[in-house]
Amino acid sequence: MSVDGTDCRVKRPKPSEFRKYYSHKFKGAGLRYEVALCIQTGNIVWVNGPFPCGRHPDINIFLQDLATLLEDGERVEADDGYRGWPKYVDTPKSNCENKPEIVTQKKQVRARHEHVNSRLKTFKVLADCFHQSYDMHGLVFRCVAIITQISFETGNPLPSVFYNHRVISANIEETNPSEEDSEDE
Repeated sequence: MSVDGTDCRVKRPKPSEFRKYYSHKFKGAGLRYEVALCIQTGNIVWVNGPFPCGRHPDINIFLQDLATLLEDGERVEADDGYRGWPKYVDTPKSNCENKPEIVTQKKQVRARHEHVNSRLKTFKVLADCFHQSYDMHGLVFRCVAIITQISFETGNPLPSVFYNHRVISANIEETNPSEEDSEDE
């Protein structure tokens, strides 16, 4: 899976709660969602949120929920906002030792994920400042994610990416020789 957080603008909360909702991405109040894609298919396989932006960095959201569902040895591809947790996350520079084929694969996976985030925000309800309740925003975000997924399947597909998990896994084993091989393939 690839994982990334995306922020959506919301109406300004009361002054006492502004810091809780502050998003550095657009310097205003926002709600954050975690979205995960299947690397092989590009399907949206996980949506988590909403979370107030100021209180919930991407990595904390991931560790709280999705990381607890990973199987032993399973890891996700993510951007540098998730660094520091190599047990669960491959970031842009982890486990590639500057091998061009691995660096390229990781870039393609992250670029496709950013493309999905931008497709979600082609819907005006997510692109503009949301003025309804924050609970309603969560429902709207999930509806948009479903519609976006349907668009992938019915004529507006995502670009494919080549991702050879065996090459990346072999590289992990080379850099972590003390860990046991738990691959069941």
